Amino acid sequence: MAMKLPKIDKIVNLKQFENGFKPALLEIAKKVINKLREDKNSEIKENEIIDLIAKDYAKFENLCTKNLINATGVVVHTNLGRSPISKEIIEKITPLISSYSNLEYDIDGGKRGDRYGFTSYLFKLMLGCQDALIVNNNAAAVFLVLNTYAKDKEVIVSRGELVEIGGSFRIPEVMASSGCLLKEVGTTNKTRLSDYENAINENTNVILKVHKSNYDIVGFSGETSIEDISNLAKKSNLISYYDLGSAYVNELPFNLGKDEKSLKKVLQSGVDLVSFSGDKLFGSTQCGIILGKKELIDKLKQNQLLRMLRVDKITLSILNETIKAYLNKEYKLIKPLNQIYKNVNELEILAKNVAKNIKFKTQIKSTKTFIGGGSLPNTPYPSIALAFLGNANTLEQEFRQKGIIGRIEEGKFILDFRSIYEDEIPNLINKINEVNGE
Repeated sequence: MAMKLPKIDKIVNLKQFENGFKPALLEIAKKVINKLREDKNSEIKENEIIDLIAKDYAKFENLCTKNLINATGVVVHTNLGRSPISKEIIEKITPLISSYSNLEYDIDGGKRGDRYGFTSYLFKLMLGCQDALIVNNNAAAVFLVLNTYAKDKEVIVSRGELVEIGGSFRIPEVMASSGCLLKEVGTTNKTRLSDYENAINENTNVILKVHKSNYDIVGFSGETSIEDISNLAKKSNLISYYDLGSAYVNELPFNLGKDEKSLKKVLQSGVDLVSFSGDKLFGSTQCGIILGKKELIDKLKQNQLLRMLRVDKITLSILNETIKAYLNKEYKLIKPLNQIYKNVNELEILAKNVAKNIKFKTQIKSTKTFIGGGSLPNTPYPSIALAFLGNANTLEQEFRQKGIIGRIEEGKFILDFRSIYEDEIPNLINKINEVNGE
């Protein structure tokens, strides 16, 4: 007896799929039914066919970008989108991105304008730098600087700073792609000023310092300061460039910045160019920010590669509003920073609120976490967590399926409130109560 297959249009209009994305549902239903049609000996009921389609559609939905609750404690979580943007900033930029604007139009002169002009002015106000240029991420910033100033020339860099960042992107490979020649100096654990000085020759153009993202070197170690590198470069008529990776502006809480220089202090070192990510400790959108000497930034703007690396009006608008928030001391608009500055008492209040409104047995505990995103590696700071009783691995998986990403610590599944935003608490409570927990 031939197998009776349901009609595709009937399936996609079922109540369980009423909120689904119809084009994807149609394609998935066609594939499932066609496969069953080819398997003539297969005996399967209609409800089982619908379950197969639902299972494949669930895989599609997991590919879609969707809201997650970050309960890992890592505020700048690269895999979870790094720095969320506040609703207030989105509201401020909505009129700009939903209509035409003077993105590259000089209103006074009635001619083409500079898309980076306003952003540059804001950075000058905030940090006293000469100029600024924005590209799509910090790797692009490194590439553009080295391609502009060291193509077929040598760039001196410490062996201890040849880092690899997330996704297997490595400084040596980025440097090679930019067309410059890598000149390693010093050793993995120690590089002296004399190592840089002895490596300079007629083909040297740039001395590069790289922030050691995601790790640090302890014990018998030493590195050359950006001040000494800047002075050496100036004395030798070379360009000094600091790939800072993640930069902070104001003094950080919990003594977090004790081993790192603020962005203003880095610029005061005399370095010619510095670049960093906009969506790490700076707390804005994804971009690469290059600050430094005006004549050097001007030359970067003339590089034809900038056309491929430049950012759009949405990125610039968000970045501009973030800088304005810094200048106006409206730090609550910078969501990641606001979260990092919260004291443990504030976090404990949130944890207690969740604990009393969920069906699970929990314990409130003190813990420590890290900022993440290559910012302040191996520098823990305090937090508050909700620890769940029961099988940690099972709970982690069940919570993850509900869009709550926690972590396992000391054999228990926990939600760390350092990275949970206050306006997410009602949704968090609802989602926890949807978890089976058996």
